[in-house]
Amino acid sequence: MYSRREFLSSFSGASAGILFVGCGVVESALASAQSGVRGKRRQVTIGGQRVLTVDVHTHVLIPEALDLVKAYKETESIQNQFASARGPGYDVHIVDARLERMDREGIDVQVVGINPFWYWAERDLASQIVQIQNEAIAKLCASHPDRFVGLASVALQFPELAADQLEHGMKKQDMRGCLIGGSVNGEELSAPKFYPFWERAEQLQAFVFIHPQRFPEAESRLQGNGFLSNVIGQPLETTVALSHLIFEGTLDRFPKLKICAAHGGGFLPSYSGRMDACLIAFPATCKPVKKEPSEYLKQLYFDSIIVTGEGLRHLVATAGVSQVLLGTDFPTDWNSKGVDHVLGTSSLSDADKKAILGGNAAKLLRIDPQLAGRSIHGAKDKPEAGK
Repeated sequence: MYSRREFLSSFSGASAGILFVGCGVVESALASAQSGVRGKRRQVTIGGQRVLTVDVHTHVLIPEALDLVKAYKETESIQNQFASARGPGYDVHIVDARLERMDREGIDVQVVGINPFWYWAERDLASQIVQIQNEAIAKLCASHPDRFVGLASVALQFPELAADQLEHGMKKQDMRGCLIGGSVNGEELSAPKFYPFWERAEQLQAFVFIHPQRFPEAESRLQGNGFLSNVIGQPLETTVALSHLIFEGTLDRFPKLKICAAHGGGFLPSYSGRMDACLIAFPATCKPVKKEPSEYLKQLYFDSIIVTGEGLRHLVATAGVSQVLLGTDFPTDWNSKGVDHVLGTSSLSDADKKAILGGNAAKLLRIDPQLAGRSIHGAKDKPEAGK
């Protein structure tokens, strides 16, 4: 019987320098290793046709980057997460463990990125963190180009540097965009200081995934039971960020941006009509932009982490099916049944489901839609009817 540590150190599929974050992944991989088989890859079909599935919201951590900042109090939270009592579930250096879960859940391609924990860092340190992380992500994606697509880390507290890092990542490391927070040290993403970054992102046609970190301004009221700092704070951060991008004219200035908001866009899609009504009720403080504020939702993209079928139906009705992409928040369990969440939403047509599961993402991220017909080893899959 292997111990976890023996298993981790002996597994032949390890990718050095990559730490995947999440509980339960080791257990499933351990079971597969003991049986000698990684498990059959789930093949998602709709109407008898094999469908590409692309998960645009997944996380990864790089141990070398965490080691670089372990002495800084600003990273205490993420370091505690890394070393918490749930530790074995986080200590996964093995790509095969991630692939095993992807196969089980029916995910063909993951888009991997890192939540920014380095916005506090001075320029040289931030540059080192970004370099280490982007090199590791690029190495992962190059090792399994049919299964992983990377989003670059950028030091957005230095907008010009972030623009250069994004360009380097996309042109030299085959990144498809970047992952950023919902604010930067208390500054809104709509602030003019970030225009150089947005301008470059638009020029590069980068996929910019906005992932909230928290909403510190409300922390005193989000204490207590219910993990409200996450349950409410995370979507609130996204809601505020998107609202400023709309009302401050950023989306008018850079209309070709490809921005995707985590967790279904927070609360904004559910209450966007109030923005339109504000123009009439309070014209002195709600000044017009180039179109109805709610219309900008059709200019943004959203992942499918909206929890319920009714929520997904409403998101599609509000933003349009072309703006919604599959997301799971891997390796957490916020939407671990992401594929079935889409397949089980009865209000969606087959065409809608195909678009959300992978068709939309394939266009945005330059992913070959024919990957749906290949196994991890390059052989053709044989779809099973009704899966």
